[in-house]
Amino acid sequence: MGVSFTDLINGTRVGIDELAGKTFVVDGYNILYQFLTTIRGPDGASLTDRKGNVTSHLVGLFSRTTKLMQEGLRLVFVFDGKAPELKKKERERRKSLKQAAQAAYDAAKESEDVAGMRKYAGRTARLTPEMVAEAKELLAALGIPTIQAPSEGEAQAAHMVKRGDAWGLISQDYDCLLFGTPRMVRNLSITQRRKQPGAFATTTAEPEVITLDDTLSQLSLSQEQLIALGLLVGTDFNVGGIKGLGPKKGLKLVRAHDDLSMVFKEAHWSEHFDFGWEEAFSLFTDMPVTDVYELRWRGVDAEAVVALLVDRHDFSADRVGTVLERLAKQGKDRSQRGLGDFF
Repeated sequence: MGVSFTDLINGTRVGIDELAGKTFVVDGYNILYQFLTTIRGPDGASLTDRKGNVTSHLVGLFSRTTKLMQEGLRLVFVFDGKAPELKKKERERRKSLKQAAQAAYDAAKESEDVAGMRKYAGRTARLTPEMVAEAKELLAALGIPTIQAPSEGEAQAAHMVKRGDAWGLISQDYDCLLFGTPRMVRNLSITQRRKQPGAFATTTAEPEVITLDDTLSQLSLSQEQLIALGLLVGTDFNVGGIKGLGPKKGLKLVRAHDDLSMVFKEAHWSEHFDFGWEEAFSLFTDMPVTDVYELRWRGVDAEAVVALLVDRHDFSADRVGTVLERLAKQGKDRSQRGLGDFF
């Protein structure tokens, strides 16, 4: 879902060539859901192979990841571990919404209402353990390391950027700023076009870099106040936030008090949630993370990629082969340049 900071935070536009040679952490679950939601047929149905297995996540993962690899970005994917109790409540809420969307989609399909099918299809997206396993298999075949987070993937990713193991975190969600990532990059899609919320149209979305220090400076907030603002607006741990209190009003309220307890008292937190604000706040400051991981990038295993995508899931052999050839050529060129550096 992500915290709604779009109207408050300004990033710096960058060309993708400016990011070449840098290491980025990607929240695996977040990006796979994005693919499952957006990569669909004209009627809104997920892409599938001949056996009916959903392949939207693999289509997006292969296309987007290899594109960024060709642009010279070094990637590492992080996957969620055990969800906090407050996140489990949000998952239950999302499950009920998916069930309602599925019923609406089925009704539209029954009446051959293609527009209705497109409207509700993306809301029915489900990421299964099998899909996650295949995503990890594909990433391994591409030589990309994956890391299992003890809890929230975004928290682990932010931790890795703070440690200096990555230059930035690739995400559309501002939540990673609440977890303290020093730097995030938005809009790193293949075509730089993003779907408009609630519409079928797309808009041009150029990559932009957002730094935590600049954000705090622009908003005149401390990190603790930024987290408080996020909770007022709403996060995955307190969906919807405080009703009637948007980002701008929330910013004004946070700035008005040095004592965070006064902020939440004035916002009437206890009237909106059955748990204390401190519990949600601590999830951003004390989320479990790990330092036990290995960052090792290996060469692309073309045979494994073909076995998974072409043999198992009916991808076009020509298209997959073309991408693999480009990656192989790029790797050869980089190796030759590296040897030239010694002379």
